[in-house]
Amino acid sequence: MSFYLQYLSKWPDYFLVQEDPNNTIMGYIMGKAEGQGTNWHGHVTAVTVAPEFRRLGLAKKLMDYLENVSVELYDGYFVDLFVRVSNSLAIGMYEKFGYSVYRRVLGYYSSADDGEDAFGMTLWLR
Repeated sequence: MSFYLQYLSKWPDYFLVQEDPNNTIMGYIMGKAEGQGTNWHGHVTAVTVAPEFRRLGLAKKLMDYLENVSVELYDGYFVDLFVRVSNSLAIGMYEKFGYSVYRRVLGYYSSADDGEDAFGMTLWLR
């Protein structure tokens, strides 16, 4: 089973695809719940908005959706994500949404040729 289908089968509530009236995919978000017992949080695995639909607030709406799922279904304390340290546009966007860097993970993107580091970013929900 593919990576995406595994996520979808285990955490269907953490998936959302947004289409325009012509059924063109505008963007999507996928994530998962992590934790145990009563200590759960949401994790953003991927959020993507097609170039022609950027700067319309769609990324914020997708992130809000995942954050709400984390609170409503899992009573989550926070949402986290990882982003390439070189992706200053994404880092700025996440900071605008209230996320902050809490750590640097060396070589996080080791499957890529560059082995680039990632920032772990968090938004506290309560």
